[in-house]
Amino acid sequence: MTRPGPPSNPPAWQGGGKGFSLFELIVVIIVASVLATVLLNRLAYYQGLAEKAAMESTLRTIKTGLQIRLAELIVTQKQAQAGQLEIEDPVRWLDDKPPNYRGAYRAPAEPGSWYFDASERQLVYLVRTGDRLILGTGEGAKQLRFRTKLLKSPVKVAGGTVEGVAGVTLLPASPYRWQ
Repeated sequence: MTRPGPPSNPPAWQGGGKGFSLFELIVVIIVASVLATVLLNRLAYYQGLAEKAAMESTLRTIKTGLQIRLAELIVTQKQAQAGQLEIEDPVRWLDDKPPNYRGAYRAPAEPGSWYFDASERQLVYLVRTGDRLILGTGEGAKQLRFRTKLLKSPVKVAGGTVEGVAGVTLLPASPYRWQ
């Protein structure tokens, strides 16, 4: 009696097939493409969040520098000089300038950096990604502009009331929303 041998073409589920079929290869490529697209979309989203956080952190640092400078003027009884804070470069009062600060420019610097627009007296941040940034000014260059503003309040003195400096802040020159 002769024993029957293995079939010459065993089914694929028995492990006898070699490689992928064309259909399986297409399915793998489609799945990999979808996963790569989702990954890149998330990466862009998180890069935008990181840029927003870095911009807001720098803005808080500059505000703090302005507030400390105003406190120095008040303590040394030089409040009359507080008006200069509204027209000078607010980064001037920081010991350590942000690494992406480019100084006083009349023309914009590269995206992702700060500069002081001396003609408008505004601190400007040029947005690098800004996919989720909505500007109130409509279309145009993705830049956020901030203006130094003295906060004033009435102060009672012997002869009546005068307007005194109560604080200082940086306000957006035009509205924006970063989602």
